[in-house]
Amino acid sequence: MGYKKLLDMHTHTDNSPDGKAAIMHMCECAQSLGLRAIAFTDHCEVDDYAGNKDSAKCVKQAYFEAKKAQNVYRGRLIVSVGVELGQPNFDVQTAQSILTEYDYDIVLASLHNLRDRPDFYFMDYNNESVHDILEEYFKEIIKITKWGNFDSLAHLTYPLRYITGKFKIKVDLNKYTHYTDEILKILAYSGKALELNTSGLRQPISDTMPPKSIIKRFKELGGEFVTIGSDAHEVKDIGSGLDTAMQMLKDNGFNYTTLYQSRVPMPIPIE
Repeated sequence: MGYKKLLDMHTHTDNSPDGKAAIMHMCECAQSLGLRAIAFTDHCEVDDYAGNKDSAKCVKQAYFEAKKAQNVYRGRLIVSVGVELGQPNFDVQTAQSILTEYDYDIVLASLHNLRDRPDFYFMDYNNESVHDILEEYFKEIIKITKWGNFDSLAHLTYPLRYITGKFKIKVDLNKYTHYTDEILKILAYSGKALELNTSGLRQPISDTMPPKSIIKRFKELGGEFVTIGSDAHEVKDIGSGLDTAMQMLKDNGFNYTTLYQSRVPMPIPIE
């Protein structure tokens, strides 16, 4: 890894349904890679939380394990205790109660599915109107950004991981600029971060989420804070793509990436 002070602000442990590694093992790997910081942001799908005791149990377990790791690795590795709130706008009251109960360092907000629909991962886009799906997706993201009780907006353009990556359906994002510009303006005005998610670089989509055109536009619209996350669900993916992301930020006028502690953004110079 060429850059110093690398931060991986989006990872998942075995406390996420799709996570595969224990948190201490992930910390060991992060330290061996020379990362400055890692955030554990296990899933909390808000629209499923209230009626799912297992979900609540996993969120609690994830929090306390991350707090323990934070203490164990103090002085060796910065551990940010976080959560990825999926679909927080579908049940704002529940989302607020979760954030009241747990003292997080970083809160990611994301949208993995539309209302009363499965995760974008499970959809068959050959039998769907991709345009209608993306319009609804961006409208829901606007609602999330207006709600605003989060720190970084995770993997904007997430449906393209499957629409373009898996189904090979080309999408012209310029058709949705009026939506993405509104999202970026709200983030910039409210001092929220945009996440540069590198998971697509190791997947068929072969691109970041969002792509560099949106990162560039965020800067043009006054965006200040960007977090970088590998979205690793297993040890081998920790730190993946961080160098590429740092270069992308630098190329588009950003002088620092962002670490969150106690939900306060801390600019870390790109070196």
